[in-house]
Amino acid sequence: MNPKRVLSKETVVLSLKATTKEALIEELIDVLVQSGRVKDRKAALKTVLERERKMSTGLQNGIAIPHGKTDTVESLVAALGIKKEGIDFDSLDGQPSTIFLMTLSPASRTGPHIQFLADISRTLHDPAVRQKVLDATSENEVVELLVGERTAPSAQ
Repeated sequence: MNPKRVLSKETVVLSLKATTKEALIEELIDVLVQSGRVKDRKAALKTVLERERKMSTGLQNGIAIPHGKTDTVESLVAALGIKKEGIDFDSLDGQPSTIFLMTLSPASRTGPHIQFLADISRTLHDPAVRQKVLDATSENEVVELLVGERTAPSAQ
């Protein structure tokens, strides 16, 4: 699976407008719909909101990963949004979230979803990378920061 096929400049929003958790989820679903990655907006939105009601996907360090599994998508899709002012996402550390990575994957497949989230989470664990994402001036810059260096292992 090529992470650049999952996250691309068409699915990155540098300045989200939403001010609530629900509105943010809707805004990111709309990004996926507009990019042609999600056909059934209503089903996708219902899936993510239901998952969020079970347990918040607000992690810590300003990161939230709202997600869901639905057969309305044929493969893993993702959208990333930034809200520098932050939104209360019921995060583990009680702090507002500023970087939001939404994923939708087919209900019947687990592997690609887990691998993609592990890769992105590992990258976002670095405070310097998080700051670069927040300071990015283009969607391409965000994609390169998060998935650009995945093509080759680092030499050590």
